[in-house]
Amino acid sequence: MALSGLDGQLRGQALHGFYRSGVRTLARMELRLGGVEPLPLQGTLTSAAEARFVGAVRVPGDPDPDPALTVERLRHANGVETVTVRNTGVRPARIPLEITLGTDLGQLAEISAGQRLADLPGQVQSAGLRWAGPQHSASVAARPSPHAVLAGAGVLRWDLEVQPGARWSVELSTTLETTAQSGPRPPTGRGPGVPLPWSEPEVRCDDTRTAPLVARSLDALGGLLVADADRPTDLYAVSGAPWRFGLTAADALWAARLTLPLGTRLAAGTLRALARRQATTGPQAGVVPGPLRHGGPELPPSCTATEATLLFVTVLAEAWRWGLPRQEVAELLPAAERALAALRSNITDAPAPAPATSAAAAATADGAPSDGPSAGSPRAGATAGSGRAEAEGAPLGPVGFVTDLGRSAEDRAARPVPARCEVQAQAHRAALHGAELLEAFGRPGAAEWRSWAAGLRERFREQFWIDDLSGGRPAAALIAPDRPLPAVASSFVHLLDLGLAAEGDRHEGMLDREQTRVLAQRLATPEFDCGWGLRTLSAKSPRFNPLGHRSGAVRVHETVLAVVGLTEAGFEREAGILLEGLLDASAHFEGRLPEMYAGEQRVTGCPPVPHPSACRPAALSSAAAVHLVAGLAGVRPDVPSGRVTVRPASTAPLGELELGGLRVAGEPFSVRISRIGVAVVEEASPTLQLGTR
Repeated sequence: MALSGLDGQLRGQALHGFYRSGVRTLARMELRLGGVEPLPLQGTLTSAAEARFVGAVRVPGDPDPDPALTVERLRHANGVETVTVRNTGVRPARIPLEITLGTDLGQLAEISAGQRLADLPGQVQSAGLRWAGPQHSASVAARPSPHAVLAGAGVLRWDLEVQPGARWSVELSTTLETTAQSGPRPPTGRGPGVPLPWSEPEVRCDDTRTAPLVARSLDALGGLLVADADRPTDLYAVSGAPWRFGLTAADALWAARLTLPLGTRLAAGTLRALARRQATTGPQAGVVPGPLRHGGPELPPSCTATEATLLFVTVLAEAWRWGLPRQEVAELLPAAERALAALRSNITDAPAPAPATSAAAAATADGAPSDGPSAGSPRAGATAGSGRAEAEGAPLGPVGFVTDLGRSAEDRAARPVPARCEVQAQAHRAALHGAELLEAFGRPGAAEWRSWAAGLRERFREQFWIDDLSGGRPAAALIAPDRPLPAVASSFVHLLDLGLAAEGDRHEGMLDREQTRVLAQRLATPEFDCGWGLRTLSAKSPRFNPLGHRSGAVRVHETVLAVVGLTEAGFEREAGILLEGLLDASAHFEGRLPEMYAGEQRVTGCPPVPHPSACRPAALSSAAAVHLVAGLAGVRPDVPSGRVTVRPASTAPLGELELGGLRVAGEPFSVRISRIGVAVVEEASPTLQLGTR
């Protein structure tokens, strides 16, 4: 990773520098010609991995008012930078070029927290400089070699003589060496020659904002891919740069799920990497680990392990529908059963049969036969800890809902946490997806999970819905029985994300049709829609903050989920309003949408306000671009039943759309949508039965 200002100078301030494996290999790289810095003219990304900076310098004593020298810097994230000086004047330019270098070899986590260590003393090495620390050493080598190296000042110097119309270039290569290895092996980059885990889509449509958005988003996502240290052929996406260059299970699963239209390889690699990290024994058995996440001003922080564990089941089921080979699904099924068992142990419900023993649960998770209730069944251990809590007089949280899979039953009983709206939607979807997998692979428990999901729907519609003068809304959370939290938040969009079901259909939602209509209308009002997308908290809330992570900023992937979910539910007018704002924002960000941006109300002539803490690129927002286009095209496969259905938006919000390069059943898939919303499949596997609207 490399970060600088738009002038291209690395000044050692803030996050400036080249980074590798979380270490700042170079903090300063300041260029001067004739003792002055070039006048910055342009700084831009040419791809996620490369930036270009252009500056100009007037030759001292030149009577011409136009600058005679231009300086171009091509910077690659791998630590290589090429500096080219061009002489467009009429006289030879004799001028010294000096590049000042320095580094502290600081850790990214410490630097992002505001720490700044002193630069290390430099040492002269062949063709450059070297710095040594307790655990790492870094070096910069120049080609051609400098005419002088001043180690004390950290300066490389060349005495240039550039003829009119000529150019001169130098390549600087930054490397990092580890002198003391500790801890687990870190993941590595995808590496040269390793193909991307998705097909390259071809997008042509009337809306000129769409194709650049998809292309640049995938370019950005490719820069966030790493190979798992335990199995380098398994790739997954880290959360984002510059703040979260590590594995966050929930974000990696979302990225894999949202890019399923381009193939199942990323999903398979992500699922395998997380299955190896899933707890298999103890109180956290079945849980996919994840860090805490800020919950906004209305709710306490939540553990992303809950979202990741539930999403694991959904991603496996949907990857199976898109064409993940049956053998690979079978290998991952025990991990999905363990995730379902973790969900089962979290349910605090009315009295139910006694939980399965830990030995029986482990046996079922490993795929062995079980005489009693399946470990994946919600009836087995559905009330683990709840009866004991009642007997001991401990406080009880919301009954019949899912809270926090990352905490033990005893901890949840002693210190109840709210049951969040989005968690219920994710648990409901995971239960239905789990039932489909269990049934298809001959495992017990499918009927029980469907029954539990139906009961959850009924309880949710009764207890989570708040009537008000605007027609009603879901509660953001249930704090305790009959105590809904009336906050109005963008987490509601997860109620519209129903998941891929058999025959390309959608699962039944947590809301009934009328409740969905009311929610759809509310999402498209200025209370939520700032003109660039959905705010994370209603603008009417006294705690609204347009720059708040969960209190008003626009999170791109949630807006995309709303657009696709509303379209699939038949509320295309509301979806179109949100879509237009999002595409306009993407144009302002040059097709490289950040993780989030400010939820300031849109003003004519003013672009969206960037968020100071947003990752850009971010896995979620990058992958969401694929989901947006494929969702509007309505491509919904069911490879196990040999069928793919295309139900595009009838209003054709992108105009005429030609979408190629998709993958269904591992084969190329292309579709064309007319301006009146009629779909024609132009390329598909001959083994698939086609259905269109």
